[in-house]
Amino acid sequence: MPPQDDEWDIRFGTSDAAIGWEELCRHALANTRRCFETLRLAPRSRASPDRQHRLRGALATYRHNGKDLEQWEFEVTSGGRVRYAIDDSNRMVWVVYASPRHPKDTE
Repeated sequence: MPPQDDEWDIRFGTSDAAIGWEELCRHALANTRRCFETLRLAPRSRASPDRQHRLRGALATYRHNGKDLEQWEFEVTSGGRVRYAIDDSNRMVWVVYASPRHPKDTE
């Protein structure tokens, strides 16, 4: 569904992210929908920092299409995560990781 007015466009940055998103939907549809709505309206929201935050260190940026973008994470379930990169110039959110399993690189 295309974004309206001040909404952000959400796209998958990798085929693995799209597959993981579908898997998240099967495991936790309501939470995944909440994630989608938040990314569409406020990808940098600080309303729930335990659930949505910018990653730090080497994970703070994500290189996409030759540009370094801020990388954020949304906790969908206790283990499930969505990572996304924010492209301000195109008002686009690139989902680069989605899975019902916690990524191991932050442990």
